[in-house]
Order: sequence, then C-alpha cells, then structure tokens
Amino acid sequence: MKFAFYELTLNVMMRMISGKRYFGSDNLELEEEGRRFREILDESFVLAGASNVGDYLPVLSWLGVKSLEKKLIKLQEKRDAFFQGLIEQLRKSKGAEDVNKRKTMIEVLLSLQESEPEYYTDAMIRNFVLVLLAAGTDTSAGTMEWVMSLLLNHPQVLKKAQNEINSVIGNKRLVDESDIPNLPYLRCIINETLRLFPAGPLLVPHEASSDCVVGGYNIPRGAMLIINQWAIHHDPKVWNEPETFKPERFEGLEGTRDGFKLLPFGSGRRSCPGEGLAVQMLGMALGSIIQCFDWERTSEELVDMTEGPGLTMPKAIPLVAKCKPRKHMTNLLSELRVD
Repeated sequence: MKFAFYELTLNVMMRMISGKRYFGSDNLELEEEGRRFREILDESFVLAGASNVGDYLPVLSWLGVKSLEKKLIKLQEKRDAFFQGLIEQLRKSKGAEDVNKRKTMIEVLLSLQESEPEYYTDAMIRNFVLVLLAAGTDTSAGTMEWVMSLLLNHPQVLKKAQNEINSVIGNKRLVDESDIPNLPYLRCIINETLRLFPAGPLLVPHEASSDCVVGGYNIPRGAMLIINQWAIHHDPKVWNEPETFKPERFEGLEGTRDGFKLLPFGSGRRSCPGEGLAVQMLGMALGSIIQCFDWERTSEELVDMTEGPGLTMPKAIPLVAKCKPRKHMTNLLSELRVD
C-alpha cells in the first residue's frame, strides 16, 4: 500500500511542479526518468534521517570522518542535475506554450525570473522544488498507509465512512474535491490518525526569538527548540484514552486544530504551509478508495501497528491488504481511463 500511495503523491506533486506524470504511464522515457527521480528522493529521505557526527564533534571531521558529508554532497549534485534538467526542458518549451494552458509551478517561477532574475535564480527554483517534494510526498503517503491500517483493524469505522460517502455522493460519480467539506466523518478519521501517528512526530526545530519561560523552564533567546508532538498527542492528561482509535472524538471540530492539543502541522506563523494541500490530497485519495473498494486484511490477525525509525515515522512492517470493487461501483470503475 505504501508503494502505491507514494507513487500517487509523487505523480500529483510532479504534475503541479513540472506537468509530468512518472508512474502508471506507458511512456518508457518518462518511466526511466521517474525511476531516477524516485532513487534521488529515496536517498534523500535516508540521508535526511542520518546525523553527521562531525557537526557535534568537529575534531572527528578533522580526523577524516566525512563519509556522510561526502554522500550528501554527491546527492546534492545529482538532485541539482535532475531538477536543472526539468527547468531547461520547460524553459525551451516556454515559447511554444498554449496561452490557455495552466502553468506548472516551474513555469510560473521562470516567468517571475524574467522580471526578478537576481532573486528567482535557477538555484532558488531547484531548492524550492526539492522542499515541496521532500515535505509533500512521504508524509502524505505514510499517513494514508496508517489510515488504511487503522481502518482494517476497525472495520466498523471503515463501514461508517463508506455509509457517509454513499449518502452524500452515491454511486453515480467519484468523490470530488468539493465533497471533502461534506464528509466530516472522513475528516475525523484523518485527524485521529494524525493524532496517533503524526507524520512529523518531532516538529521542525524552532528558534526562541526572546527569553521566555515555558513550563517553569527558562528558555534563552536563540535556543533551538524541538516540540515532541507525539508525546502531546498521547498524553493521558490531554486526551481521554489516548491509545484508543476513536475518530468520533473529533466530531464537531472544524479543521485539524484543537487548541494546542493537536499539532499535526505545527502552529502559528511557522506552521506547515502545505496543510491545505495535504488535507485535500488525503481526503481525495482515501475517499476514492473507500468509496470504490471493499478492503480486508490478508489474514485473521490484526495489522501490525509497530512504528519504524525515520523522520516521518513509517510503519515497521509495510501494509499489505486485499481489496475488490464494491458491487454498485463496478460500472463506474469500468468507465475510467488514465490520461
């Protein structure tokens, strides 16, 4: 399931960024480019979770312990070459573009480059694209995998979600982006999953802008702070039965906020700017597969919910599931085609 969700999120992000759909295409050239692209991202996630000992003990760097640093430099060279290739492709096709066609993100940035070349440099565009991909792919795919794992272990919740979609949308069309606000129980499921298994269990580091006191501790200006949102989400002083999967606890709550109790995207001015996109992508993808298919575990045993190591807290054992088209959706599914 994670593999399928990962390719889905990569396709969505790359369609927005460069207009390309790497996976599920019959274009062999695109598939090869997509293979290189995925290798670069996979390596990025592996190395992003590693610590360079030389950053903490510089003497080790002086003694020649620089293997991770060399790998990071080599990875950056590969990333720069790949994304620069995308920029050059779109730059060459810029003159022949259809004025009525929606621009990709790189095309928008290249247009801005014409008026502000000193700011919108190729390096800035490359790094901007990398940040979008690093923050918006593995996190969403991992959350979808956790959602499906929880639903397979709680079939009554899955059935309730299907009933909600049936009553709101029916079987004549698929879930649409505009339907997401009208599916509150689906949103409850997503919120509860983000509480139990946040995509970023430790929020990105923040710097204290001034001296302050937090929980009785003096925090000096300039100190780097890391928020353990996983601990907050599992705190029995904050949540009733924190280890229990209960989507109903979020009924009546607008959005993904509940004071400072629920922080899947952080909070304040430095919260995740991709929250809106992530929520829409999760709602669309999960709503579609819940609407179209009946899902089962591969055995009588519950899905293993052990958390694995990593920045985005993946499942230790990847999810494998069985599905079949729902009877009243077979006609609609037979009419679908891939563009």
